[in-house]
Amino acid sequence: MAVLVDITKCIGCEGCSVACKMYNGLDFKAKPRNIKDGRVELDDNRWTVIQEFRPDDKLRFVKKQCLHCLEPACASACFSKAIQKDEKTGAVVYYPDLCVGCRYCLVACPYSIPKYQWDEQFPQVAKCQMCEARVAKGDAPACVSACTTGALISGDRDELIKKAHEIINSDSRYVNHVYGEHEVGGSQWLYISDVPFEELGFKQVSETPVTSYTKSYMSKVPGFAAAWALFLAGLSFYNHRVEKNKKQDDDKQDKEG
Repeated sequence: MAVLVDITKCIGCEGCSVACKMYNGLDFKAKPRNIKDGRVELDDNRWTVIQEFRPDDKLRFVKKQCLHCLEPACASACFSKAIQKDEKTGAVVYYPDLCVGCRYCLVACPYSIPKYQWDEQFPQVAKCQMCEARVAKGDAPACVSACTTGALISGDRDELIKKAHEIINSDSRYVNHVYGEHEVGGSQWLYISDVPFEELGFKQVSETPVTSYTKSYMSKVPGFAAAWALFLAGLSFYNHRVEKNKKQDDDKQDKEG
């Protein structure tokens, strides 16, 4: 399953943002924690946002959320398997019960999508889950269902890519580029636009999947983590023995005194 976003059809109504918060139980009253250049960015309580741009006096609204990469770097970097790609739905899903709080996913993501709940007592990673439970039943993500202008269309990824190119080829307004078709190996979220993507805040990234770099490195992490845990255990045992011997010496001196 994939989603095609036609930026020319978005009117900035924020219906998708409201649907996302309602479905995921996010706080409506929370103030934005992440604002850049006057635009609200994704944060731990905003899994999708609508950003306003005015390139060449054109008003454009752009929906931002996790792109759900075909080869997600966040999942590749997560040695605890707290982030996994569901092969059936294509959703890149976060499982908080498996998270150890290493935050490698925040560093690995080429789009800087995952956010951390820094202010929470028991913090977790937060990001769009692509409404995986809905998609698994054959329904569209909540944000797509709430879109009334046709700016968001869900369906088979190959079919949506074909449709995107048909739209581009039939209308000279569009930029000849489907963003997400090839970026870092491709993603489940695809975009078409009549304005160059770099003018709409999209990151210019390589077509090479980040996982090709992270797999060789992260394969060593479990071994390093095990070795580190063994070292800490040994250090704890040593400290315990030192404290025990010191206590025995102190008790012996007290008896002799």
